[in-house]
Amino acid sequence: MTKPKSNYDCVIIGAGHNGLVTAAYLAQKGKSVCVLERRSVIGGCSVTEELWPGYKVSTASYVISLFLPEIIRDLKLKENGLSILPRNPSSFTPMKDGRHLLLGPDQKSNHDQISKFSKKDADAFPKYESLLEKVAAVLEPTLSQTAPDILPVSKGMRKIGMMKWLRDGRKAWNMQSTLKSLGDSLPEAMELLTGAARPILERWFETEVLKATLATDAVIGAFSSISSPGTAYVLLHHVMGEAGGARGVWGYVQGGMGGLADALAKTCDQLNVDIITEADVSEIVIDNGKAVGVKLADGTSVDAKVVASNADAHVTFEKLVDPSHFPPEFAKAISNIDYSSASAKINIALSEPPNFTCLPSTEIGPQHRGTIHIGETLETVERGYDDAKYGNPSQTPILELTLPTSVDKTIAPEGKHIMSMFVQYAPYKLSEGKKWDDIKESFADRCIEVLAEYAPNVPNAIEHRQVLSPLDIERVYGLTGGNIMQGAMNFNQLFLMRPVPGWADHRCPINGLYLCGAASHPGGGVMGACGRNAALEILRDF
Repeated sequence: MTKPKSNYDCVIIGAGHNGLVTAAYLAQKGKSVCVLERRSVIGGCSVTEELWPGYKVSTASYVISLFLPEIIRDLKLKENGLSILPRNPSSFTPMKDGRHLLLGPDQKSNHDQISKFSKKDADAFPKYESLLEKVAAVLEPTLSQTAPDILPVSKGMRKIGMMKWLRDGRKAWNMQSTLKSLGDSLPEAMELLTGAARPILERWFETEVLKATLATDAVIGAFSSISSPGTAYVLLHHVMGEAGGARGVWGYVQGGMGGLADALAKTCDQLNVDIITEADVSEIVIDNGKAVGVKLADGTSVDAKVVASNADAHVTFEKLVDPSHFPPEFAKAISNIDYSSASAKINIALSEPPNFTCLPSTEIGPQHRGTIHIGETLETVERGYDDAKYGNPSQTPILELTLPTSVDKTIAPEGKHIMSMFVQYAPYKLSEGKKWDDIKESFADRCIEVLAEYAPNVPNAIEHRQVLSPLDIERVYGLTGGNIMQGAMNFNQLFLMRPVPGWADHRCPINGLYLCGAASHPGGGVMGACGRNAALEILRDF
């Protein structure tokens, strides 16, 4: 481990993409910055690791769309090697009866595909997408600015000065004015923001496989039923962002998701940011109510005027800081944050691509380029959740598969493939004394069995696999409860309530201590907005 200097303007805990974005923006303004990363690799969840010789695997995050274009421009990420490969088609759902559904950015192709099932749904689908895009266009500006603290919290929670009240009031006014642009679509927009996915999808469509394909996207990464309020919001993510070159086009990062971290690291290096790996922060040092630096597990002390944490709120405010430093109201609110999680990740090396019985091909075809959805009906999704809510892994898990080697030839040996399998539902808390370390391999076997019902060649094509249970995700990536969003994306934990009401502006009751990761607004996803917004608030205080 390279040793950090003894003093900086700002120390950032964690070299995830948000932490690196914060570092770069601060360094652009002439601040001396050090990023301390516990692991030997940078990127946090946006990481590429060579798990097996010749295989460069995106072990955690696996696609990109929400990353703010202004960050790519400001930090010159394309010039520093970031290349995003679009996927077309973007979605494939195989069926056991020999049919399939392919969806992508081409409206005529979508109409033809859906017409195989329902002419009515084919005509409705572009109207559905148009509504989502209209609402997303209104929401997107809120991603790239700090959330306003306009809730009437008690003075014990926070005393807000006049200038901040004016700034936040202006943001609220602008947001209210923007919402007016939705016109008669406002009731539908509010339902998308707060409602459940299932009734919305059932109102729009009659085709079961189309509803199931869209519903899968509404629960990935969440411990929720598609009938639960709040799941509709996730549908908006699939038309937000334009990192892939066009709105809602999700892409692969060439070289794996670590390519984003590598580009950010090059920018940071050009700006003289020190990035130190294998530097485990054990304590944020507080002196007279102010953060003044950090201590590492090896005893090293690093002083700083500002400390920004890319870790979640539990790690930052309950493990790295003694909660007694906080007002009781704040400490209680932090302890109540929901980290419920039910996601597992399985990374697989294949000798050949999946050969689907509904669309046979021994070579790469359009069915391999986008996200492959395994789950044909809404009931399959619901029953998967039913298992999990009682502390059991789903007997028929919902699978989202990607095959990045379908468009990126740089990440696997010639003729070989990488398959990423993101799984719902795998509850972090198991019932009846079960332990993930004991059952994760058998659960992975069950996931492969489910996939083999659609692509029978897969079991014999597996050369290597890595299974990350929710417990592994917590241990490896430092995500409390294995929650990939650094806290559930429920409505009560979004926007001006993230991480807790009264403290949505990346600050906390300790002066000089900030959150810069997904625990803050706008939350989870590879978007970089949390890091950029935090940097702007830190610079305001400087």
